[in-house]
Amino acid sequence: MNPATFLRVLGPEPWNVAYAEPSVRPDDSRYGDNPNRVQRHTQFQVILKPDPGNAQDLYLGSLRALGIDPGRHDIRFVEDNWESPALGAWGLGWEVWMNGMEVTQFTYFQQAGGLVLPVPAVEITYGLERIVMSLQGVTHFKDIQYSESCTYGELFLQNEREQSRYNLDAADVGSVRAQFALCEAEARRLVALKLALPAHDQVLKLSHAFNVLDARGAASHTERAACFASMRELASSVARLWVQLRAEQGWPLGRADDVEAEQKSAVAPPAPVPPPADARS
Repeated sequence: MNPATFLRVLGPEPWNVAYAEPSVRPDDSRYGDNPNRVQRHTQFQVILKPDPGNAQDLYLGSLRALGIDPGRHDIRFVEDNWESPALGAWGLGWEVWMNGMEVTQFTYFQQAGGLVLPVPAVEITYGLERIVMSLQGVTHFKDIQYSESCTYGELFLQNEREQSRYNLDAADVGSVRAQFALCEAEARRLVALKLALPAHDQVLKLSHAFNVLDARGAASHTERAACFASMRELASSVARLWVQLRAEQGWPLGRADDVEAEQKSAVAPPAPVPPPADARS
């Protein structure tokens, strides 16, 4: 999970951000054959902290900005509480389905790194390929018109096929296990040095190595449990370190409760205007 999400939802600091990023999920490898499931897709990530109170309305407004009229499309919020046990993170929320296909994950974060969030944050994750498929009226990701001169498949189908082959068939299990152990040791060393962001990078690499092992079918039940315990412990260590370092800096971005107070004062009703002098008793 990107540090702009995982770390920034921790602590009392406000954080409102939107960014696009690749999302790699080895277990979703399908050799490019599945029309709407790929091992690498692009997501648009939005974090709203503190919760503005009208996140669903803002989301529907964002669809309108893309030219998607919610009144003309079958848009449903399907309850789906999200969790990442390896990162000690979970939240309440929904999958958003449009015309029978999931296009967005909508989550009110409750914990990250095993820490209860003092300020609940809203995460909205848009699946860009699926949204574009709906906008363009195509049924396979490879047929997305990426630009005037090429399709998505012409650009990325080879990558999908080759990476799927690696994830499912060709990854050397011994080498990937060694990568896991190396990243695990490096993450612990960096936490001891109080380097939260580099340590988090190693946790991400650790997680990816495990996901490749899992996709390869190489992780036994016992090994899975041990890997999850290690990742959860390290994610918690990084989270606690991040909060400690930000507190020592005096919360450089301020406190979300101060922001909420300012927002409330900004919309407070005006003081009553006294009646004219000749109307007073």
